[in-house]
Amino acid sequence: MLKVAAVQHDIVWEDPAANIANYAADVASAASQGAQLVVFSEMFTTGFSLAAGRLAEEPDGPTTTFLCESAQEHSIWTGGSVPENTAGYEHPTNRFVLAGPNGELHRYSKIHPFSYADEHLRYSAGSEVLTVAVNGVRVTPLVCYDLRFANAFWGVAERTDCYVVVANWPASRRQHWLSLLRARAIENQAYVVGVNRVGTDGNGLDYSGDSVIYDPFGTEIATAKDDPETLLANIDPAEVARVRAEFPFLADRRQL
Repeated sequence: MLKVAAVQHDIVWEDPAANIANYAADVASAASQGAQLVVFSEMFTTGFSLAAGRLAEEPDGPTTTFLCESAQEHSIWTGGSVPENTAGYEHPTNRFVLAGPNGELHRYSKIHPFSYADEHLRYSAGSEVLTVAVNGVRVTPLVCYDLRFANAFWGVAERTDCYVVVANWPASRRQHWLSLLRARAIENQAYVVGVNRVGTDGNGLDYSGDSVIYDPFGTEIATAKDDPETLLANIDPAEVARVRAEFPFLADRRQL
């Protein structure tokens, strides 16, 4: 069993120091309520900015340092995405960083940059999905636009109990966000934790939050509206195994 906290928050535009100062209390509060994994949104210390050259951090930069120190201070896991300079890539990547209480550090680079907004011109695409065992629960993190590509989820379904999708998903497409998250839970028979931001960014885009946690049947077990809020829910790998054993749909998938 893993207790997850999905932190729905506003973001001070392109100001990591201000955001980190704001989020320390969120981590402490979630940990005090028994959270074992605390997750923030996509680019949670900058907002979804295309100023990659100016904002991208080194792997030991302030955002990753915050995640690592928070994890160790509270004996939990922490995660969120950060623009990061990534060895072997032409541009920085939009990188989900997952930090553990004993110094564990895992990274997933967003495979699908959002070309509609020219993200692909500023951030390189990653190439591999990551799955990490967190307190006995197999967690696969994905980032925002990845949600629209079912194959990214399907390919790792059998080794995943819980998908964590972090985003800066605009209010104008909120129904897509909610519908796709539920679909990914249903079709993969896994928990899905969707973590989105609220507020208005530096480009004038509004965000409605709608952070949500679905169980392996696609049933909503925790949801937020459009204010800062932390969702808490238990992720039970035994429930994933039970649902998949009773309804063995994954075995019928075919590559066409």
